[in-house]
Formats: sequence, C-alpha cells, structure tokens
Amino acid sequence: MTEGALAYLNGQFLPAEHLAISVIDAGFVLGATVSEQLRTFGGRLFRLESHLDRLWRSLEVVGIDPGLGRRQLADVAWELAGHNHRLLEPGDDLGLGILVTPGPYLGYSGQPMDVQPTVCLHTYPLAFWLWADKYRQGQALWVSTVRQVDHACWPPWLKCRSRMHYYLADQEAAHKDPGARAVLLDREGFVTETSTANLVIYRAEEGLLSPPRERILPGISLEVLFQLAHWLGIRTGFRPLRPEEVASADEIMITSTPFCVLPVTRLQGQPVGAGHPGPIYQKLLQAWSQEVGVDIVGQAEQFARRTP
Repeated sequence: MTEGALAYLNGQFLPAEHLAISVIDAGFVLGATVSEQLRTFGGRLFRLESHLDRLWRSLEVVGIDPGLGRRQLADVAWELAGHNHRLLEPGDDLGLGILVTPGPYLGYSGQPMDVQPTVCLHTYPLAFWLWADKYRQGQALWVSTVRQVDHACWPPWLKCRSRMHYYLADQEAAHKDPGARAVLLDREGFVTETSTANLVIYRAEEGLLSPPRERILPGISLEVLFQLAHWLGIRTGFRPLRPEEVASADEIMITSTPFCVLPVTRLQGQPVGAGHPGPIYQKLLQAWSQEVGVDIVGQAEQFARRTP
C-alpha cells in the first residue's frame, strides 16, 4: 500500500490503511459482491465508461441500488485515481477496484437494521511481476475439469466475486503444469474463458475468434482487442470453440485489464504454433501500446522489481 493513499467507503474518503468491511457483510457471507477492476495508463483510468456500463448491468441482475448515480461514482473514481497516482513513481500506474454488496447479512446482524449497500473503491499497485516476463515467454494454459458456472445459475455478463470455481480450476491447472492458468469449458464442452481473462485464438483462414458473447463475460479488454484488430485489418468473429480447435490454432491469446493481452505458448503441455509469441499478437500488443501512449512491455519490465 502506498503511503498517503486514500480509499472510498460508503460516501467517505478515508486513509487506505483504515479501509475495512464488516465480516457480516453479504459480500463475505454470501459472496454477493458485484465488482469491476480498472487500471490507469499515464495516470488516466482506461475505459471507465465501459466498465460502468458493465457494472450497472450487473447491479440490475443482482437488484442492488448503490445509492449514488453513475456520474457520482465516476467522479469518485477519477478523484481517487488522481490522488493516489500522484503518490507513485514516475511512469508507474495503478489498478482500481470497485465493489458493491447488498450490505450487512441480516442473519448475522443480531437485530433488524436499515440495510444499506456497501460501496467501496480502492486502488493498488499493479502486480507487474506476475506477468512481465510473459509478454516475451508466453503463458501456459490447461483445460480444467472444473466447469464454468452454468448460465442457469447466473448470466455470463454478471461480473461478481463468487469465484470458487476459478480458484479450483487454477489449482488443478497449476498441478498439471506449474505456472499454467485454467481454461474452463461449459457443460456442453465448449471453451468459455480462462480464470479472470477472456481467451481468443487466431486462425489465418478466419482471423481472430472468440467464443460467442452469450457464453462469456463481455470483457472490456476483449472489446479493445477486437477494435485494434479492426484498425489493423484483421478479421474478427465469434463462434463456439471446441478445445481441439483451440489447440490447433495458429495463435492463442488471453486478454484482461491488468496486463492487456498475453500470448499463450503452451496448452496441455504442448507448444502453441511455433512455441513463441506470434506475429499477430505482436501487432496487437504494439497497437495497444500506441492506443494508450504507454510502452506496455517496457513499463511492466521496469516495475516488475516491485515484488511483495
């Protein structure tokens, strides 16, 4: 935690070290937490409006009124990011989390109460050390036997913190191939996404492909990646993908807010393509750096020394 950093909780800014949410909050008791994770580039929040669009869709699904308007929440996010970014080293950036829960869980409260939602915003140093070397070496993936939550449980576009399946899937993947992240299938055996990241493949005859929108979380970074592909003249599309189609792709990538886009160079212990980051990935990564005005790889490598 950066000295002097602030956080926001239920209408008030407070020192980040004083931030605390009750253990009887429904976000802990039930996992009923709607969330968004953003990051800055050059101190500016990236695609805040898109993240707020998704947040408000999630809040509608869960039926939570956060008690403040979208514009108010955006103002809080900008103020918090601006203050805390000024505390960083030059060239560094931060992540920003938004959490909304229904508030205290009545079964643990001990008495009736006027329950109000919990609204929290906080920032954190980006953990560049987790992915800095993967821009050049690539990420390993493993198809997990743990399945994605079925859409009959909650819709794929609900971004929430109920992620035990991600945790279990990643444990399995790391056991099979140390350093690997999990790929989750749906109950029909089609690829959905990895834990905390969207998955795309590139096939020369079809272009950049993602599983269908209705099967996956609508990733903001996935949206950016496809926009960049369009500007570069790379075809894009959505269709169901079987694991064997992913395995035979020319290139595989994962995309998520903190690291933007990473190449996948190993799947099920076998090399993907030539076994190193491919040319389409390189073009997309370069275009992303140009879009945000930050050398994404250079920044990650520079600040990767900031380990826990």
